[in-house]
Amino acid sequence: MCPSVDPDGWLEAFEGLAGRLDRRFRRPESRRRMRRFLRGLMAGLPRVNCWTLAEYAGEASPGGMQHFLAEAVWDDDGLRADLRDYVVERFGDPEAVFVFDETGDVKKGSMTVGVQRQYTGTAGRIENAQVAVYLTYATPTGHAFLDNALYMPRSWMADPERRRAAGVPDDLVFQTKPALARRLVATALDAGVPGRWATGDEVYGNDPALRATLARRELGYVLAVAKTHQIDTKAGRSKAIDLAVTLPATAWNRISAGLGAKGQRLYDWALIATTDQDLPGQHHLLIRRNITTGEYAFYRTHHPTPVPLATYVRVAGIRWNVEDDFQSSKELAALDEHQVRRWTSWHRWTLLAMLAHAFLAVTTARAHDTEPADGLIPLTVNEVRHLIIQLAMPRPAPAAGFVLAWSRWRRRHQARAQISHYHRQAEALQLN
Repeated sequence: MCPSVDPDGWLEAFEGLAGRLDRRFRRPESRRRMRRFLRGLMAGLPRVNCWTLAEYAGEASPGGMQHFLAEAVWDDDGLRADLRDYVVERFGDPEAVFVFDETGDVKKGSMTVGVQRQYTGTAGRIENAQVAVYLTYATPTGHAFLDNALYMPRSWMADPERRRAAGVPDDLVFQTKPALARRLVATALDAGVPGRWATGDEVYGNDPALRATLARRELGYVLAVAKTHQIDTKAGRSKAIDLAVTLPATAWNRISAGLGAKGQRLYDWALIATTDQDLPGQHHLLIRRNITTGEYAFYRTHHPTPVPLATYVRVAGIRWNVEDDFQSSKELAALDEHQVRRWTSWHRWTLLAMLAHAFLAVTTARAHDTEPADGLIPLTVNEVRHLIIQLAMPRPAPAAGFVLAWSRWRRRHQARAQISHYHRQAEALQLN
């Protein structure tokens, strides 16, 4: 067996994490169900919802899992703090990078909390979807989510009846995605999370309030902006693209933005000083040019003290860590498979998924501390999840009677839903 593989140690680590979460649940039934829920999220089920989680956990119906998400007594804020502390204990670094990004989950209907027709990068187009902002914590030893916030469109905030039906808090006010990012990073910094940098895409770079907040908190940033973004220099105001095309050949430096799937990600880079008179620190426009196509990308940058171009380039390259976290958390911890409608259930599902993903990320990082066997690449988070399922948390085959009982339960529930649907359809026709 590869010396990095330690099923008993991984199971002990899982129990250690679950043990520190126990204090956030009032009843012992909820503590036991929390463990089953986390295991189920990581179990590689073809579909993940309260029905499949309950069946996997050996429960007779999904009612317990549904109650656990919607009505059980949790210390939700405390559990969110536990996630943050768990990630920082392993990955904490004074040079860490906070990465903002959002992801969308395509949904049907109009009653799921936060859903509306809006652009989502997940689908690459406008869809009926929920969108949420996530904060990833990235260091050389690993990366994982620290926190998240559901984006609530104006259409929801202006509809009290709809909000009430979905359990949205009465005191919630509309916030843009950059405003949500400001809140997430402020919460992390106020809790003492170490870090030196922040990065994100154009949604965040184009927001002056976010840039000002980061600068005043003495956090460096490398934030993408559009090519039409207006830049102030000593020579006046210009579009970012207009500054790029006038640069001489000597202004460009070929630097790697980090290792990618196909090797070093080499680009040409240039840095232009900008003027932000109301903000402290050093401010620049960072320009990236593709060495094959000549295509440009642009970033607003800041740091309290002067830093070399290569440092800004390194931070720009780290932004892709959040894409890795989205992909792995959805594939390995069912982040996007929630089939819930209400505010509380959505936040609890995604919080547990972030905890499951953090456990996999931390376990993988710990495995890297042990020298891998000759001729093997280091363990990946995908392989660690596979080994955990097969070796550390194997599940005995269920009895035939249990499988058949669940089959009857599903078909009975689906029959009732079908009849209810037909009744509603008939009533709608009569009204018309």
